[in-house]
Amino acid sequence: MVFRVPLRRKLTDTAARGLICISAFVAVLPLVLILAYLAVRGVPALSWEFFARNPMPLGSPGGGMLNAIVGTLIIVGLASLMSVPLGVLTGMYLGEYGVGTFARTVRFLSDSLAGIPSIAAGIFAYSFIVTAMGHFSALAGSVALAILILPVVIRTTEDALRMVPGDIREAAYALGITRWRSTLRIVLPAARAPIVTGALLGIARASGETAPLLFTAFGTPFLTFDPSQPMSALPLQIYVYATSPYEVNWNLAWAAALTLVTIVLILNVLARVISAKSRSL
Repeated sequence: MVFRVPLRRKLTDTAARGLICISAFVAVLPLVLILAYLAVRGVPALSWEFFARNPMPLGSPGGGMLNAIVGTLIIVGLASLMSVPLGVLTGMYLGEYGVGTFARTVRFLSDSLAGIPSIAAGIFAYSFIVTAMGHFSALAGSVALAILILPVVIRTTEDALRMVPGDIREAAYALGITRWRSTLRIVLPAARAPIVTGALLGIARASGETAPLLFTAFGTPFLTFDPSQPMSALPLQIYVYATSPYEVNWNLAWAAALTLVTIVLILNVLARVISAKSRSL
């Protein structure tokens, strides 16, 4: 017996599919336009000199972003070293032992920390670190970025541990393994991929922040590896060049913006790849 689908249902289905496709296109279009415009404006300014030399004085042709690229790696690297281990340990506590008033308080504070403006983290680091040291520093900038990364790592670690099947824990307990050793040696490795994904997403978010670094690292035109001194970063150098009255600096700002967006996209793609592989296992 053949059933015919009513014409009205066919039209409704076609209209719904079309609306979904249009919505997806509209959602992706801004990103595509941004990437395309960055490529058009930034690629012509890219050269070996851009990656191998420090910036020239404002208005002078030539120069590059070596100090800003190195500074970004140092500041974000230090922020990751501060936030990722602490975030994973806190997430382990909330995911495996998180009951009671104290755990609810920690979870509430972590969720609240995730919603604070990035400039607030910069002001906090300025008040407690820059003021205490008496000068700007990359260390203060790393602390400000670590505050932004920390809640992302805590939340993803807690969620990842909660997704691990309870049978794994029960099998470990049946073998006489203590709870903390089971968490450290069995449960945590089982949730490794989602935790790494969350950490990369948090690092990607912090890599593009400018406001916290304006209050902390401040920037310098020189290449430095000392985290106790002011240090440049790509977001800072983009801000300086974008607000410059000289067109030659605008071109370098576009190239730096393209470089920064590329770094962030690579981190996001890497996070997605790790997440997809973990789901396929």
